[in-house]
Amino acid sequence: MLRVLIRTSLALVIALVAAVIGWRVLAPAEVSSAAAAPYPVAVTRPPQVTGRTNQAPLIVAGAVRAYASKRQIRADAPVDAKSVMTAIWSLRRWPSQLSGVVAVGDTVISRWADGELVGISALSGKIIWRVSTGIPGLSFDGHRTGAATVWAPSGLHTGAGAVFVSGSSRVSAYDAATGAQRWSAPISCQDAFTTVGGQFVCTEQAFSLATGQAVAGWPAGPHTPLGCDVAFSACGGLRDSSGQGWLVTGAQPRRSTVLDQQGSTVAGGRAIPPQPGAQVLGASQGRLVLLTDDRHLKVGDTDFPLAVGTEKLTWKPGLWQVTDHWVAIERLAADSGFDPDKPGYYFTVDTVIIAAI
Repeated sequence: MLRVLIRTSLALVIALVAAVIGWRVLAPAEVSSAAAAPYPVAVTRPPQVTGRTNQAPLIVAGAVRAYASKRQIRADAPVDAKSVMTAIWSLRRWPSQLSGVVAVGDTVISRWADGELVGISALSGKIIWRVSTGIPGLSFDGHRTGAATVWAPSGLHTGAGAVFVSGSSRVSAYDAATGAQRWSAPISCQDAFTTVGGQFVCTEQAFSLATGQAVAGWPAGPHTPLGCDVAFSACGGLRDSSGQGWLVTGAQPRRSTVLDQQGSTVAGGRAIPPQPGAQVLGASQGRLVLLTDDRHLKVGDTDFPLAVGTEKLTWKPGLWQVTDHWVAIERLAADSGFDPDKPGYYFTVDTVIIAAI
């Protein structure tokens, strides 16, 4: 009888220990690590390739590179580091997944699948605000590089000093500096984008970034955005449902026949016709940023190959980011297909190339 009691007691102790360990491992948890002073500063370099990374960086304030993974956002510096460096700050949340990341000024804003929106100082890594939006985000969908999460997050956009969170039946706007809600409206939204002119375009209708009120006289949708920044934000143009092009850099759309052409876009506030032998990536300080068919970067009179050492120039572009001083491009294998999870989809292990411009 005593042996039975001992065995029973021992089993209960083991079960209790296992339960405690399981709780510690699986319980909701958050770990935030801020940067140590001195904080990073913006850097500029002569036009050249400066490095390669295995993940896509969201370049913020010319000083920090932010990366996304399934349950963590982290940042390194300097921007011209040759590869991924040790994180200077990070935020990890369990079990929620990271849905998207955007930046406004030097504030990095992360959206999570549980509806949390967290504003972080890009330089210090300190959490400066957080809100529960009540709008669940999607699960992490950035694949190996995290490019979609930092450069094209679903349902997360910026404009007019705010961040916009959209779901299936609601859009909410939050001040990027404080997290204060500016407005919230019952808007059914798909394939949204924001414009330079101050509109939030959602499915077939446009709304004011400032108020959330519907905007009259908008071209018929669905729309194709043109000349956008990362996160399909600050778009300069669009094509309507009939394929006609419009500049959307002001309070009212302006017809542009240039944008009727496939391959045309908007950069620096101007409608740009198709560029023979090159793709327009954006504009930097009023200069067109072109990726040529032979994989050179051309900015004004500057022209250099996007390669490190003896790398071949046989890749095709995936997603990218253009800032005033930097370009980062996700490089895919020439025959990559459509499945990022299949071997051989990316050009190399360190498949994102970064260049100063």
